Amino acid sequence: MIRIATADDADQLDLLNNEFNGKGNTSIDYIRDSLLNNNQEVVIVAQEKEALAGFVCVQLKKSFCYDEYMPEITEVYVRPEYRKQGIASAMITYAEKYCKEHYALHKFELLTGKNNTIAQSVYNKLNYIDDNEIHLSKRI
Repeated sequence: MIRIATADDADQLDLLNNEFNGKGNTSIDYIRDSLLNNNQEVVIVAQEKEALAGFVCVQLKKSFCYDEYMPEITEVYVRPEYRKQGIASAMITYAEKYCKEHYALHKFELLTGKNNTIAQSVYNKLNYIDDNEIHLSKRI
């Protein structure tokens, strides 16, 4: 089942995030608080029986320069044992539909590694294309 994450998912999301991003990046309490109070993020989960199989995070970017949101899919993770079953695609499709229903927007953005060809294949099948933008970052 694909659905919006709730605060009750914090424990399992902590485990998934540790698998995906490494341990120590956040805490269960922080995840729970974010799920309850962060209005700039939508978190989608895939639930298989009692366990979460994966998650997608969508940042709801908003600027005074535009009258619409610019949602950006920033995190996509599916546990290895659930991969190649269409779960990532289903979560992204759900995220798109949910955001279209709840926010004024005209496009989605997605960030992925340039060498992450497996993920790029999934995104291309969902009609995400390289828009020739360059993503820059600076560590502080």
